[in-house]
Amino acid sequence: MTQKTFHVNLLSDIPEKQPTYLAIGSFDGVHLGHQAVLRKMVAAARKDGVRTAVLTFFPHPKRVLQNMTGAYYITTIGDRVQFLGEQGIDLVITQPFNEEIRHTRAADFVEQLIHYADMRQIWGGDFAFGYKREGDIPFLRKLGAERGFSVELVEAMVEVNGDWVSSSRIRRCLQEGNVAEVNLCLGRPFHVSGEVVKGDQRGRTIGFPTANLAAWDELLLPANGVYATYAWVGETRYIAATNVGNRPTVNGRSVTVEAHLLDFEGDLYGQNLRVEFIHHIRPEKKFSGLEALTTQIQADVEEIRAML
Repeated sequence: MTQKTFHVNLLSDIPEKQPTYLAIGSFDGVHLGHQAVLRKMVAAARKDGVRTAVLTFFPHPKRVLQNMTGAYYITTIGDRVQFLGEQGIDLVITQPFNEEIRHTRAADFVEQLIHYADMRQIWGGDFAFGYKREGDIPFLRKLGAERGFSVELVEAMVEVNGDWVSSSRIRRCLQEGNVAEVNLCLGRPFHVSGEVVKGDQRGRTIGFPTANLAAWDELLLPANGVYATYAWVGETRYIAATNVGNRPTVNGRSVTVEAHLLDFEGDLYGQNLRVEFIHHIRPEKKFSGLEALTTQIQADVEEIRAML
């Protein structure tokens, strides 16, 4: 059930010190595996009458340690906080992962968790944190015996279609355009949100006006292609045919997310649009001209309308 979740960017910003059960991890996607861990922690915390918290790093440590660039994330930070709240988490800390944190010794970081959050239990999978990942499970259990906290090791082992759910699997499926499997792993539709901005308005000239989304450039998009989607304008949902790609018939340059909302009339410029990806329809391809493109879009729209 959705609840009020307090969000801070730093441990030192936590407004109130109270006994806390804390989960540490990236939680990118807040997928079914993450949800299984969090449900167990929330149930234990409710039983013991303590606060629940999640500490997640941003940017992702891999991005910093491996100098990774380009699109990577499954969810925006805002969405991650919302989805964590939906799991019953009271407090979310999106701690920046920078050079200072990177070189913080594990024992010193634990002291901060105790000082600012009054951590009584630390929850997670087979993780490690701190300088050179010295804060592994044996280290934390030994330190916990001295400092008055326990370690709950919970594996995020949830199986979908014969394989374990993980953020890396979801990223791989997105890159393959397999949004149906992505949605099964997330337990909800994968979505892209953004302000509707002006494109070249070519869709209007062929009878299929599209909403061009200004999506976060670090969000990992599904593979180039056409998708059956739902587009949310405020509280109203529309069936939409959405293209992700370079539009090779038109210009073949930058990757865009463009949604044609079926049965919609009005102006979307400047509004926020949420597009939920349901099924992959076909790969992106280059057509001989606008007439062939228009014919294919009409076929795509009819297929998507029948499907959704």
